[in-house]
Amino acid sequence: MIAVLKTGGKQYSVTEGDEIVVEKIDANVGDSIELAEVLMTIDGEKVTVGRPLVDGKKVTAQIVRQARGPKIIIMKHRRRHDYRLKKGHRQDETTIKIVSIN
Repeated sequence: MIAVLKTGGKQYSVTEGDEIVVEKIDANVGDSIELAEVLMTIDGEKVTVGRPLVDGKKVTAQIVRQARGPKIIIMKHRRRHDYRLKKGHRQDETTIKIVSIN
């Protein structure tokens, strides 16, 4: 079974056993969470599309690790004005493993 779920403002296509990296979820490593925003499910030839969510479907996942993503450098420059600005940013991420799609 394949499910399309929404978390952190993004959509992910997952199956059981997948590990995906999502935006930070406030929970500890090893905790089990339920993601209830399922947009679509595919079970063989049967496709169920929600309007906007599929009723009664939930994805159960386990948190594998909490980490920070790679550093992204933001550089601004205006020529002939002696203006240079360099900033960095690292996004918080959570790696989750899909246990089941109910």
